[in-house]
Amino acid sequence: MQRLAFRRMALAAVPAALAAGAFPAGAPATAHTTVASAQTPAPLPDPSLIDPAAAEVLALEEDRNRRMTVPVRIDGSGPYDFMIDTGSQATAVTREINTQLGLRPAGTATLVGMASRRAVELVEVERLDIGSHTISGFSAPVLEREHVGADGIVGLDSLQDFRVMIDFRDQTIALEDTRGKREASRRGFEIVVRARAKFGQLLITDAVVEGIRATVIIDTGAQTSLANNALRERIRTKRASEVTTTDVNGVDLVGQMSLMRTLSIEGLSLTNVPLTFADTPAFEALGLNDTPALSLGMQHLALFDRVAIDFANRRVLFDVPPDVARAMRESRIRGFRAPL
Repeated sequence: MQRLAFRRMALAAVPAALAAGAFPAGAPATAHTTVASAQTPAPLPDPSLIDPAAAEVLALEEDRNRRMTVPVRIDGSGPYDFMIDTGSQATAVTREINTQLGLRPAGTATLVGMASRRAVELVEVERLDIGSHTISGFSAPVLEREHVGADGIVGLDSLQDFRVMIDFRDQTIALEDTRGKREASRRGFEIVVRARAKFGQLLITDAVVEGIRATVIIDTGAQTSLANNALRERIRTKRASEVTTTDVNGVDLVGQMSLMRTLSIEGLSLTNVPLTFADTPAFEALGLNDTPALSLGMQHLALFDRVAIDFANRRVLFDVPPDVARAMRESRIRGFRAPL
């Protein structure tokens, strides 16, 4: 049996009336158990890929688990290294930061992990600054740093007004505030996918895995890609290896890893895609237990040059390498799909 040290969690924003109760349903995300020492941020590049007046490019740090962090200040203290996680419903802090800052208690909530549901402590955060952007007045779960691999998580509750762009070529993250604006330019992106929103998460509903239509979640906090058993049953895959993963609560989940021949999104086909299949409370929380679904982690997102998640306009944009872009243009003329 193979054991993978990737820990996943799902959290949801807390309505005022439920501040001391359980979180509503949330989406799957990942916090990594391997902790790397902080690296010196790279020089900031020219933010020409997004309107310089509207966007800010943040230095990107990357460790061996492809965890991406950005500098964040909490109530004026810091900077701290937080992970941008489009799979986590809630922005969270670690117990070390809570001890250091003495944040005010705000009750408890239920943390939905990949394998379990557990009660967690909540604290009040008056102000969180990421670059020049400020998020004010919210309750944050307190997590163990050894389970997160960073000082905290910037989750969906803090990203709803932004377009988040991850540039794998230049190793940068750009945040653009898109409130009240027309859709940002799609220039340079070969694939633009419309998505629907659910609990703040963007769901791509027209992906195809082995000929089966499936719902896809873009999960920047996950290293691997995880699928539910509803998809596995439709594909009827037989060859699989058993894999054990451990969630953020320290509970094990046994899944079955298989190699998918194709995963297609808007005319682009990923080939030989490893997926780990398991039914989890995180998929259940989104109502996706009985619908073929998967979360696309960093191991597959990094195949693209850039990925932009536009929450305000409900779009996900993909920029592919030049040779793949040429193949896509040629295949569209011939009516085929371009593999990546």
